[in-house]
Amino acid sequence: MQYRSLLAGSAMLALLAGCAAGPTEQREEAGMTASQANYQGTLPCRNCDGIDLNVTMMGEEMSAAEERTFTLNATYRNHPQTPPDENYEGNWEVLTGTPSDPDATVYELTPDGDGQIYYFLRISERTLELIDPERRRFENGEMLQLQRQ
Repeated sequence: MQYRSLLAGSAMLALLAGCAAGPTEQREEAGMTASQANYQGTLPCRNCDGIDLNVTMMGEEMSAAEERTFTLNATYRNHPQTPPDENYEGNWEVLTGTPSDPDATVYELTPDGDGQIYYFLRISERTLELIDPERRRFENGEMLQLQRQ
């Protein structure tokens, strides 16, 4: 009798685990609700062929602040002075509104220790755009966009 109950319980547990996987996959398609999102793009550079930017954001918008972390890696292509890659880690916040759109979603990435704070406007579920600290878009904004990978 106990063996049959154990088998039935194991089968029910496996069934419930399979059901739980469905909504998680759907949430990942919804944008920044997944536990990790990776964005990549190449930003313009005055003295080089471009700056390859890779941003990985971990955590969810509704998570506690200390659970929302990021890594940012910047690599300069063919720069005459060959600067080292820039690698930052820190926490990110969700801000609401820009001067032109009070409902816009902006992500503020604050590195641990030294380093500049980055601001990204969510253009769509798959696109972020680098904006200035006053949350204004640059004239060449389409050249400052990162795509979700």
